[in-house]
Amino acid sequence: MASSATISRPRFRCFDPTNSYPAIPDHPRYFSSAVSPTSSSSSSSSSPRENGFRGTMAISDNSEPKIVTGEGGYVLEDVPHLVDYIPDLPTYPNPLQDNPSYSVVKQYFVNADDTVAQKIVVHKDSPRGTHFRRSGPRQKVYFESDEVHACIVTCGGLCPGLNTVIRELVCGLYHMYHVKRILGIEGGYRGFYARNTVPLTPKVVNDIHKRGGTILGTSRGGHDTSKIVDSIQDRGINQVYVIGGDGTQRGAAVIFEEIRRRGLKVAVAGIPKTIDNDIPVIDKSFGFDSAVEEAQRAINAAHVEAESVENGIGVVKLMGRYSGFIAMYATLASRDVDCCLIPESPFYLEGPGGLYEYIEKRLKEDGHIVIVIAEGAGEVLLSESLLKDEQDASGNKLLQDVGLWLSQNIKDHFTKRRRMNITLKYIDPTYMIRAIPGNASDNVYCTLLAHSAIHGAMAGYTGFTVGPVNGRHAYIPFCRVTERQNKVVITDRMWARLLSSTNQPSFLDLKEVAKEVAEMKKEDTEDQLIDGENHIEATAASNPK
Repeated sequence: MASSATISRPRFRCFDPTNSYPAIPDHPRYFSSAVSPTSSSSSSSSSPRENGFRGTMAISDNSEPKIVTGEGGYVLEDVPHLVDYIPDLPTYPNPLQDNPSYSVVKQYFVNADDTVAQKIVVHKDSPRGTHFRRSGPRQKVYFESDEVHACIVTCGGLCPGLNTVIRELVCGLYHMYHVKRILGIEGGYRGFYARNTVPLTPKVVNDIHKRGGTILGTSRGGHDTSKIVDSIQDRGINQVYVIGGDGTQRGAAVIFEEIRRRGLKVAVAGIPKTIDNDIPVIDKSFGFDSAVEEAQRAINAAHVEAESVENGIGVVKLMGRYSGFIAMYATLASRDVDCCLIPESPFYLEGPGGLYEYIEKRLKEDGHIVIVIAEGAGEVLLSESLLKDEQDASGNKLLQDVGLWLSQNIKDHFTKRRRMNITLKYIDPTYMIRAIPGNASDNVYCTLLAHSAIHGAMAGYTGFTVGPVNGRHAYIPFCRVTERQNKVVITDRMWARLLSSTNQPSFLDLKEVAKEVAEMKKEDTEDQLIDGENHIEATAASNPK
């Protein structure tokens, strides 16, 4: 190793309530106001109603992550801990060390300073960049087994694997940490104050992973922060496990903020769920693999229908409101698809290079064509009369059936304008896919997510969500998984692989591609500048004059 290179440990300030939010004004997620133990305890003495608190989905600045810096441009975006606002909490030995199932494990517990890098492809002179705290069991826990009263809630739309997560949360708490009091909250967020609860035991959840949906029921909306936290406090719940998408995770962040404001010893852990795979930072969402696998059945059916007749056209609509991951991966897996349309890649119908021209070409050459379209694709092409500015209870825009619209337009174009005899079959398997149980891959993944959440809550972490980052599970601040949506990058090699597989036109002109590439380079440069600034600050702090 060169003599100028040095290796040093990052300067962690873990579990220090007086310095939980170090001052790094230039960091993009730095916030100047910190919640001190004194202010937290004083504010918790008054009820939310006395303070005029209303249940809203607004997230305060204090939901931003704690930032810890180290040498070499190292940045840790840490998650909150109970001792940040409740100092001097007692700790207890982790029961896992006496668990026979873990007796064969060489190392029971992860190192307290272990972190996971957000980016693993770097240049030799690159700063170390952003990291997240590694998930896993800790040597000391902040809850005694008999003290824990946990609850589990599922919110939003259905997704393969929901029941598996519920099962593994219950079994993990029961078998690893000997927790006996676990409640299921029925019907989503409003179930905290408007529905019954159901006691959960390993016997109750034993075979639920073989069923689709969620045994707890689900709903959109119904988030009243004050009522929810009142219910948590009245029931004596001290661990809350929230399973849902980005909107649900925003709700969990608000619940955590109110719990912290009241000074309650309650850990809030999120498990991200979205069948569209549009949650950022994490490698993928649970249920995604199952959805891609089930989508193959619809694509295969469309292909059989299309190739069995002259000028056969099969159109399959798959999920993907804002992100086209399911459509893209299902297309790549199938190899029977001739054209894939997703929200991230605009397309047009008429003229040279348009969809109609490509369809006619495939019909003349192969006699049939299979088209896969994500539900959010082509929205700009729908006539204004069809567009409705409406939202569901979660705030998602209500979309028109673009698959049905596209099918009708294709029929009209070829039968009325081109005078061609075509046979078109339209298949929409959306709700069939959502309702299936998780496949083998997702069931294993759900187990890891559930166990990571349990270990984090028992170790006193709160206000976090779990997920794999570059293959290693980590604790991620809520704000990082809700700040944006993960989308297909159409200038990336994966989309190029799809275009190569289908031989479809890109529907983009060179100017648009160049603009997209320039914007991506600009974002990468800004990230490097940010990491560089943190590196400079860390170096200056470690070498005071």
